[in-house]
Amino acid sequence: MQRFNIRLTLLSGNWYQRVTYLFVAALLWQWFYCLEDYWWDETFAIVHGVLIAGVAAELLVPGHRSIRLALQLAAIIGINVHFTGYQWIGREQGPWNDGHLWTSWLSGNIGQLEPFIWISLVVWLLFQLAGYWSRSRVQVMTLIAVCMLTLLVADSFSPLVLWDNVAWTIFIGLAWLVAEHFSRFQSKHPDSWNHLIEYPVSLVLPTLLILALVMSSGLFVPNVAPVIKDPYTVWMESRGETVPSFTGEKGSSGTSETSFGDSRSGYSRDDDQLGGGFQFDYSTVMEVTTTHRSYWRGETKALYTGNGWEDATLERRESSVIGLRSDEPLPLSEGADENVEMIEVAQSVTMVREDPLPVLFGAAPIHKIVGLNNGEEQMSIPTRAGWLSSSWELRWPVENAQIPYPTSYSLVSHVPILNETELRNASSQLDNGQRNQMYLQLPDNLPSRVIDLAEEITAEAASPYDKAKAIEQYLKLNFPYTNTPDTSKRRSQDFVDAFLFEIQEGYCDYYSSAMAVMSRAVDLPARWVKGYAPGILPFDPSVQGMPSELEINPDGSGTYTVRNADAHSWVEVYFEGYGWIPFEPTSGFAFPYALTDEAPEVSIEEAAPSTPVETAETGSQASYVPLYAAIAAAVLSVILIVLRRQKILETVVKWRFRTYTSNQRVVWETERLLRYGRRKGLQYTEHETLREIISKWSEHRRFLREEFTEVLTVFEKAKYSGLTLTSDEAEQLVAKVKSIRERL
Repeated sequence: MQRFNIRLTLLSGNWYQRVTYLFVAALLWQWFYCLEDYWWDETFAIVHGVLIAGVAAELLVPGHRSIRLALQLAAIIGINVHFTGYQWIGREQGPWNDGHLWTSWLSGNIGQLEPFIWISLVVWLLFQLAGYWSRSRVQVMTLIAVCMLTLLVADSFSPLVLWDNVAWTIFIGLAWLVAEHFSRFQSKHPDSWNHLIEYPVSLVLPTLLILALVMSSGLFVPNVAPVIKDPYTVWMESRGETVPSFTGEKGSSGTSETSFGDSRSGYSRDDDQLGGGFQFDYSTVMEVTTTHRSYWRGETKALYTGNGWEDATLERRESSVIGLRSDEPLPLSEGADENVEMIEVAQSVTMVREDPLPVLFGAAPIHKIVGLNNGEEQMSIPTRAGWLSSSWELRWPVENAQIPYPTSYSLVSHVPILNETELRNASSQLDNGQRNQMYLQLPDNLPSRVIDLAEEITAEAASPYDKAKAIEQYLKLNFPYTNTPDTSKRRSQDFVDAFLFEIQEGYCDYYSSAMAVMSRAVDLPARWVKGYAPGILPFDPSVQGMPSELEINPDGSGTYTVRNADAHSWVEVYFEGYGWIPFEPTSGFAFPYALTDEAPEVSIEEAAPSTPVETAETGSQASYVPLYAAIAAAVLSVILIVLRRQKILETVVKWRFRTYTSNQRVVWETERLLRYGRRKGLQYTEHETLREIISKWSEHRRFLREEFTEVLTVFEKAKYSGLTLTSDEAEQLVAKVKSIRERL
């Protein structure tokens, strides 16, 4: 039998030049992880597609090099069209030599691909230049060293953990050097090479075994403290800081105080050390189809330690109701009494996130479980699943690996309809003395200025409910929201004290902890709650031009996409007759209460100042003007208006906003942008806050995500921070809104 009549293409001819592009693409793939905090998921998908297309063309397409380059450029365009949702825009009718029409046509089509098309071209050029340049061993080692150094610097001086990428870069580099060695062997000993490739297994297998041994040795050798420390470790220790050590599982760092800012948003499993910052993670956790917009409640904690929240002793000892059955009511230790009107909220939850969570999420309080499903099969409620009637938690036995977390489940909640008149007459003390004391607990070393501030804020409140609302509004209006608070300002040992008097900015954990502590300081039983904000509704272009969604969908029913970025915390305060009532102190958020006989929440548009209107008196006598003089005057006026239109427009704008403050101008311009966005097909509901609207719009107009975020930041500063914006800040916002309108 003739042995291998057809030789492997990659092991003959100019195989090394082509394989070089494979190694370059693999290195760039790892290197681009340095940009994880700067690129969107779509950007990574497009860039990876460009690299795959480039390698495929270089390895598989024969013929002249220009053919491969043309195919790669065509693939780049196709990849961008696929991932950006591109839609063809035809050229407007007009003369073929009209340059303005052609420019507008090109801008409309190319603009849909920005900025991804330019990033793709830069990546492709980098791929081609690196592949063309990396021929000799010195050049190969230089490129590998640059990638290694970049990854190590990014790992050391940024929140990114790139140890896996460093390991893969080393493996790719070793494989590349082996290939380069075989290439030189082929050029110096062609006859021996031709004989060697007759037996490809004997050529490739030993190489793979050696590389595998080298890489695996780094995983299984015991951990030994370094004899000589690297410069970064020496520098950090000289500043009194520590560098995380990697023990046990390679690449899994231990926790330290300096790691708080390295996290991403999501449902927290450990709340005893709050603080620091986080990066937004917009990956989907679950989808919730509901009859009423709600917060999806998970767990509650009552013990405030000064650093975070833990389960109090009574919470840890709380007995749970087990042996739950579908459609059987769940008891409540402190729920609304029979005289309080309720609405029934039905929810169907489909989990997208695969790792199990300790609870099932739902609107509070949950009334009953309708059903559980694992894939397409219905599953029974596990015996160890329990309902905590006091904490309102539907616990799931995550410690038992034999019980899978349900892929979907259905719940019904009975949510009280709030009546503020009745709430103002309600007591806020629990009948159970021990439980009342648990929800009034404060650390012994809580700074007195926190208690003094709480008493000052609530001094004029006539009822416990008014006290809670006063604290809620104080926090909402006086502290700006940010996911990266400046913790360098912190001096106090107490988390809430540091937030109120030193850092004075933060995200939900800061606000909710502050309200819970200050509520307890004025004798209001309060507990800290965590779960998820409602999420976002899908964009529906069919509602364009129809009545407002508040009229169509007053309860906010629909299917909400809940993401890691929607993980949230808030506060519940006890009121007799109603049970635990949620409060939302976080700036930019609004709890979707069920209300009766109450004024609706003020929307962004309603909060904007009214436009000043002035009337001018007309003369009582009209003077006679000849017809030709009137026509001439009209023509001259039109000419002057056209020539001076920019100056006139600026004058009109200044006159119109002469009575507005900078803060009012920012709110008005933001409201105007929302109306313009709706006309361009970007929908929102009256239930949604601006933060939720911007989050949803950014998903549909990704190329404007950064600009939308800038508008949101200035708006929240103008509306909620209590600070007075300068005229320059307002003008910058006006220019930013104008730019967004033009790009929309």
